Amino acid sequence: MILAGDIGGTSTRLGFFAVESGRLNLVIEQTYPSREHKSLEEILSAFISAHKLAADCAAFGIAGPVRRRRVETSNLSWVVDAESLERELNLKPVGLINDLEANAYGISTLAPEDFEVLNTGARDASGNAAVISAGTGLGEAGIYWDGARYHPFACEGGHADFSPRSEIEIELLRYLLERFGHVSWERVLSGPGLFSIYEFLRDTGRGEEPQWLAAELSEKDPSLVVSQIGMEDGCSLCVQALDLFISLYGAEAGNLALKIMATGGVYLGGGIAPKMARKLKGPAFMTAFAAKGRFKALLDDIPVRIILNDKTALLGAARYAALQASLMS
Repeated sequence: MILAGDIGGTSTRLGFFAVESGRLNLVIEQTYPSREHKSLEEILSAFISAHKLAADCAAFGIAGPVRRRRVETSNLSWVVDAESLERELNLKPVGLINDLEANAYGISTLAPEDFEVLNTGARDASGNAAVISAGTGLGEAGIYWDGARYHPFACEGGHADFSPRSEIEIELLRYLLERFGHVSWERVLSGPGLFSIYEFLRDTGRGEEPQWLAAELSEKDPSLVVSQIGMEDGCSLCVQALDLFISLYGAEAGNLALKIMATGGVYLGGGIAPKMARKLKGPAFMTAFAAKGRFKALLDDIPVRIILNDKTALLGAARYAALQASLMS
């Protein structure tokens, strides 16, 4: 039995898996609101007590850089340490990997219906691949192809410097510099980033905020409000924010594809992309993705897909644990 987890700033999803005929079968899962708990250990204790199952190995995908088997989470006040978890669970080994690395491991477990195609790419597309996921934050990962198999690896590209491409994006950078000092891609490509884009457009006089919208923004998750209203064409400011967000998403996905030479494909993970699939399938995303000057033809040939299965990182953590324990080939 494998214990696996997908630990993010918003929620922590845990599951027990059995390996049967070389395939992962989910036995039981449960999701917990991360910020309502003091630590991962607290959540694990509740989950194991509730289901009374024993694991042979475990792995967790966690938002943040993993160093020396330890993570200081990016969007939570948690410190997760593999040795501490091994003592707590009385279990070895416990693997810790970045959440986007877990997403990358999970891709190979998915079926064709788990994807929405944004760009079919070249018929013979092969080579390295990449994952980019906007959600509570912005995660990125690479998948190295050695000619026989794929090897996922983590990176923290979401915290690299935001690079504007136009006058309005230069204005956006100046606006965010005054607020944050350092402006990373995560400051614009995330749930909070979408709302920051909205605030920039509003505060620089690019539209009027109606009173009904101001009330909704104060009462609900503002990022979710902007996204929903923008998808419904319910307010010009929200539509503009969503359009700029999608163009920026395409631009950074293209940047990542070039840096990793991801000719085998680029995958959009996270919670935002599936909700915006209709807009992402419009021209703005792929136009920005491929707008790389002399390398446009190379970008046009790269397959781009949205990951629709929200269990991908959980499946990936389980697959990583199974591979480490040599339970899968």
